[in-house]
Amino acid sequence: MKVAVMGYGTVGSGVVEVIESHSEIIARRTGGEPLEVKYILDLRDFPDDPHQEAFTKDFNDILNDPEVKIVAETMGGVNPAFDFTMKLLGAGKSVVTSNKELVAQKGLELLEQAEKSNANYLFEASVGGGIPIIRPMTQCLAANNIEGIAGILNGTTNFILTKMIEENMSFEAALKLAQDNGYAEKDPTADIEGHDACRKVCILASLAFGKHVYPNQVEAEGIKNITLEDVAYIQSANGVIKLLGQIKYINENKIAAFVSPAVVYNGSQLASVRDVFNAILVRGDAVGDVCFYGRGAGKLPTASAVVADIVDCAKHIFRKKIFGWGAGDEDYVVDYKAELEMPFYVRAKMSEAQAKATFGVVKYLSRPGQPSDEVAFITDYMTENELKAKLEGAEVLNVIKVTNY
Repeated sequence: MKVAVMGYGTVGSGVVEVIESHSEIIARRTGGEPLEVKYILDLRDFPDDPHQEAFTKDFNDILNDPEVKIVAETMGGVNPAFDFTMKLLGAGKSVVTSNKELVAQKGLELLEQAEKSNANYLFEASVGGGIPIIRPMTQCLAANNIEGIAGILNGTTNFILTKMIEENMSFEAALKLAQDNGYAEKDPTADIEGHDACRKVCILASLAFGKHVYPNQVEAEGIKNITLEDVAYIQSANGVIKLLGQIKYINENKIAAFVSPAVVYNGSQLASVRDVFNAILVRGDAVGDVCFYGRGAGKLPTASAVVADIVDCAKHIFRKKIFGWGAGDEDYVVDYKAELEMPFYVRAKMSEAQAKATFGVVKYLSRPGQPSDEVAFITDYMTENELKAKLEGAEVLNVIKVTNY
C-alpha cells in the first residue's frame, strides 16, 4: 500500500525509518500488505538522503495520485497543514498526524470532513508521543464514565522541575541544561508557559467528553515562577511540584480544564515521573485510576505512534472508524477558579498567627534557612477566588494548586 509523508523533520524522517525498518512486522499487522513510502513532501533539499526518488515539493503530486491512500502529516503548525489535510480528506484519503496544534485548533472540522468522505483522521501521536493514550481512552476505557484526567504532558518542564527537585538547580540553570541537551527550544515559551500542555489537554478533553475544547478555553500557567524555596517547602510535606494538565467532569454540559504547576504527594503515580518522561492518569468510575507512562516526545517514540495509526488506517481502508467528537460551546469549559474547590500551597510574608487568623487550621511547612517573617502552608479546600479574597493585602510570594491525583 502506497503512503506519503508530509514534512521530513524529526518525526517525519522517523516515520519513514520505522516503516522501512519494521516492514515485515507491519505487513503481518496489515493482513500481508506492506507499506511503501511513495512521496515525501518538503520544501527543503536533502541531497544526501537515500530517498531522493520519493521527494517532492508539490502537494498536488500526493493529492492527485490515486495510489496513495494514507498520508502522514508531520509538518507542524496550523497552516498549510490544515488546508492540505482538508483537501486530502475531501479526496477520500485517510490522514494521520502528530500535529497537536492542528488537532487542538481544527480537529472538529477535520473529523467532520473525514466523516463526510468516509475517510479516517487519526492522531495518536499528538498527545503522548510514543505513549498510547487515545486508543486506550476511546476503546479500552469505553465502558467507563471518565471522572477526571491529570497528566504530565510536557517533557521539557518535567526535566526542569526534576533538576530543581533532585539537584537543587535553579530554574534558569535547569532551563539552560534542557536547551543544551536538546530538550528545550531556543525559544522555550510554548513549553515553560504551558501552551504545549494546553493543546494536549484540549485533545484529551474533547475525546473524553465528546465536545470540542479549544485552546482559548483552557487557562495555562507555566513554571517560571517556581523557586527552590517552593521546592524545599513542598518536600517537607512529602510532595513534589509537577506541571499538570487537569480535566474534571462536572456534568454533561460542563467540564473544568486547566494547566498549572501542582503539588503532587509522593504516594501518587505521577510523583515519581522524572526527567523528560510523561504520564497521563485517567480516572474512570468503574476502573479507578489508570496511568499511562513513557516518552512523550522524540523521533522514534513519536514515529512509532504515527506508524501505528497508518497501520490502523490500512486495516480500515474501506470503512470509517467510529471516532471523534462533536461541537462544543463557549460555556462548556467553566471558570474553574470560581467552581472547583481544592487545597492550595501558599508562601507569603506573614506570621503563623496571621495565617491562622485568616485560614483557621492549616498545615505549616518548613525549609532550611526559612526567614522569620516568611510562612508556607497548605490550606483546606476552597475555590481559588475564595483564596484570593483571603489573601488580599498580604505579600504573597507564591501560590500553587494541590492535586488529589
